[in-house]
Amino acid sequence: MSSQDRSTLISVPAQSSAQSWVNSAVRRPINPWIIALTVTLATFMEVLDTSVANVALPHIAGSLSAGQDESTWVLTSYLVSNAIVLPLSGWMSSLIGRKRFYMSSVALFTISSLLCGFAPNLPALIVFRILQGAGGGGLQPSEQSILADTFSPRQRGMAFAVYGMAVVLAPAIGPTLGGWITDNFTWRWIFFINIPVGIISLLLTGRLIFDPPHLKQEKRKSFKIDYIGLGLLALGLGTLQVVLDKGQRDDWFSSHFILIMSVICVGALISVVFWEWFNKDPIIDLHLFKDRSFAIGNLLIFLVGFALLSSTVLLPQFLQLLLGYSAEQAGLALMPGGIALILILPIVGYLLSKYDARWLLVFGLSVLSFSLFHMTRFDTFINFRTVASARVIQTVGLAFLFVPINTVAYAFLPPGKNNAASGLINLSRNIGGSVGISLVTTMLARRTQLHQSQLTANINSGNGTLQATLEASKQLLMAHGSSAYEASRQAYGLIANRIDQQATMLAYMDNFWLLGITVGAMIPFVFLMKRAKPGGSAPVH
Repeated sequence: MSSQDRSTLISVPAQSSAQSWVNSAVRRPINPWIIALTVTLATFMEVLDTSVANVALPHIAGSLSAGQDESTWVLTSYLVSNAIVLPLSGWMSSLIGRKRFYMSSVALFTISSLLCGFAPNLPALIVFRILQGAGGGGLQPSEQSILADTFSPRQRGMAFAVYGMAVVLAPAIGPTLGGWITDNFTWRWIFFINIPVGIISLLLTGRLIFDPPHLKQEKRKSFKIDYIGLGLLALGLGTLQVVLDKGQRDDWFSSHFILIMSVICVGALISVVFWEWFNKDPIIDLHLFKDRSFAIGNLLIFLVGFALLSSTVLLPQFLQLLLGYSAEQAGLALMPGGIALILILPIVGYLLSKYDARWLLVFGLSVLSFSLFHMTRFDTFINFRTVASARVIQTVGLAFLFVPINTVAYAFLPPGKNNAASGLINLSRNIGGSVGISLVTTMLARRTQLHQSQLTANINSGNGTLQATLEASKQLLMAHGSSAYEASRQAYGLIANRIDQQATMLAYMDNFWLLGITVGAMIPFVFLMKRAKPGGSAPVH
């Protein structure tokens, strides 16, 4: 079958010529775009669940009689198990078959979502979230490898654009959707909504998805379970996620717990690299990084996760804390960016068939960097349109990154490596998001304190402007019924609140500066990637 034929239909791989004829007679050709939509459905559900529970944490803590710090394990437990399973997905697909592994992941995610909704206490909810994260960890890598095997190199750009809509749009609407569900129903429904989606995904996958020939050949091979590699990987990624999640809350390395977790993390991750590199049957194929396009693709997708999730945390907080937006209003301000993303991703997929992906990456990095620098001009008086337009510019840059990165990363890999590659790529994006969230959260707190100290140092009783402002505020407060003593104290309180607000505003600007510089610094790395023919995977000499 030619590559053109494979791009328009998916048929069952033949075990013999006779069986092939029977299969082709019984099973009709399946449009690959139906397959793309089928696997994207479950992935959108899983990515949405990484952020939808964020705004519900206070409600969960109150309902289950838990502290705010304890409730954060609802997020951490999911991320830890998710991160551990991501790089294992390729190995598991080869061991039991990709379709079976994918359907098992969907089933586990759906059942554990039901259990999360009925959790009677916090420990039970954490256990169920661990199961949910384990199921969700197998969805994204499996979808990417399915798309890479289903579509020809010329059509992969458009296929990954469909996948990109789910992965980039879901974190943007997750907090808003979670807040709306929690306010209007109960936090348990943020888990119950996964159940019908999971059932539909299982039914469609069972009828439409089949393993390609190279996976069936791999499945016949004997696999040895690498217990040491699995243990080191779980230990390293688990402790890393704990450090990133609790570092700022426990004041980083001043905490003995964080210090011990960091040492264990570094030791385990270094050990797993050496062990897996020389192991004959590794659970993660680190030799894929020998291909420089794949290695740099992982670096860039790490950056996409870094910029996307960190800004998705910063912007809603900025709108709600400094501008007084409600959760719903903050979501509406970010919504135009999601709409722009849906419109642009198919265009990017088309452009990939016409132009060198590296130039699209340069454009995407430049636009994303510009959008972040543009956000440094925000102040406490900006209007809704300014915020919405800035978010649109940002999503335009992200659209020109996600699809080309995934396309180029797979371009020079053999089909048999797609499963292993997709697990590593998704791990890079998730770790990038965790690092980004941890960094901006820490920087926001530390820089706010720094700016408060600097602004307060410039205030003294001999400052004429300060005295005039205090007197004007005092007179206004007295006109509204306050006594002279009360008005004086309230005037000083207003000044203190204004200083806190300005310090926080400056801290947000520092974060946007840092993100903008980081993104811009990645542009030269793009030209280290191999050049591929537009719409194909063969290198151009």
